[in-house]
Amino acid sequence: MKEAQLHEAVCRYISHMYPGVIFNSDMSGVRLTKGQAIRASKLRSSRGFPDIVIFEPKYQDVKVSFSGCLFIELKAKGTKITKKDGTLVAKKHIREQAAMIQELRERGYVAEFACGFDHAKQIIDKYLSYDTKRNS
Repeated sequence: MKEAQLHEAVCRYISHMYPGVIFNSDMSGVRLTKGQAIRASKLRSSRGFPDIVIFEPKYQDVKVSFSGCLFIELKAKGTKITKKDGTLVAKKHIREQAAMIQELRERGYVAEFACGFDHAKQIIDKYLSYDTKRNS
């Protein structure tokens, strides 16, 4: 499954399994003219911004932690993010995406790479299955 097909499948999954959840997608795989692509790049903070954002605040009683959103960077199944020694692969774009994921984590969000549909589904299900505890 190509990334564009994966992206669409994950969005369909969220809509079907979690109909009340608000999410946004960066429209991965949409063909843009060069001018449109340049303009679109000016409308985000970084090229490394994740593909999907799920706007669902989650609180955990055990650690008293909070995350306002889940960010997912989708990759085709089998895409290598790290080498065997745990360091990032040399691809510039993956390094930019990894830096953004780290920045989002440092700000308290949940941010992950998902390689393939099953991995994305696992991340989404785990995040959305947390017991919520909203501050009054």
